Amino acid sequence: MIEVKNLTKRYGGVKALDDISFTAESGEVLGLLGPNGAGKSTTMNIITGYLGATSGAVLIDGVDILEEPKKAKAKIGYLPEIPPLYQDMTVRRYLEFIFDLKKVRLPKKAHVEEVMEIVKISDVADRVIKNLSKGYRQRVGFAGALMGNPPVLILDEPTVGLDPKQIIDIRRLIQSLGKKHTIIFSSHVLSEVAAVCDRVVMINNGKIVADSATETLGETVNGGGVLSLEVEGSSNTVREALGAVEGVKRVTKGVGNAYTVEFESGVDVRRGVFYALAKANCPILSMRSGGLTLEESFLRLTEGGED
Repeated sequence: MIEVKNLTKRYGGVKALDDISFTAESGEVLGLLGPNGAGKSTTMNIITGYLGATSGAVLIDGVDILEEPKKAKAKIGYLPEIPPLYQDMTVRRYLEFIFDLKKVRLPKKAHVEEVMEIVKISDVADRVIKNLSKGYRQRVGFAGALMGNPPVLILDEPTVGLDPKQIIDIRRLIQSLGKKHTIIFSSHVLSEVAAVCDRVVMINNGKIVADSATETLGETVNGGGVLSLEVEGSSNTVREALGAVEGVKRVTKGVGNAYTVEFESGVDVRRGVFYALAKANCPILSMRSGGLTLEESFLRLTEGGED
């Protein structure tokens, strides 16, 4: 549905994007991650047609956004970080205005009612937008992006400034919309990305440093798996016992009795860890397997962090 091909963007002598390529399939929620200045906003602005690229192409359902912008933009619903709402309009009037602006070819009244029902703002349809809470205003922005039922949704920091309940509501909305739309979701809240996105593309210094399913990103970044342990005993004894297990690459001491064991891909070290610690007379209190967390992966890819 969305194809980004060899995209490069220069601002004078500064290269904001450096030959990046990725795709987002129909019905997929793709998380776009990166530190400030990494190139996320530039990427999203080019995808939506707000910026031109120095080189490369962006195809929306096979249509080049740079060569046929009008046709491509008709397939996109865009929600910027701060929705551009007309504060003195009622919700219904604003959505009717967006309907007309987009030249939607659907029955107006029925479509506006349908979209308000989807984002759950029917109860405030006749209220003035400036009198709504931030959470409701964000939903009105969502409704505007959904006008015309575009197959692609681009969401830039959609939960910034919301309270925990509003964040949960927006998260559920994105998950439900992801069943029928291709969504690119940008956020600095990594727990949001982990909860909502099927796949993650991570950008740093204008380059893609990771492109993986959300659930396997940690293992992909680490080149193997991770065990999280709680073990009683001397730190030196535990480290020495774990370090001697075949396949273990690194042992990191956490808080209290916590340890993180990183091991080679394709190796199951759990039995070896159990026997090594039993022999060292260090009881295992808990053991959990998995990859690096999204936060750990983010730090390692963008800052070169070790732990």
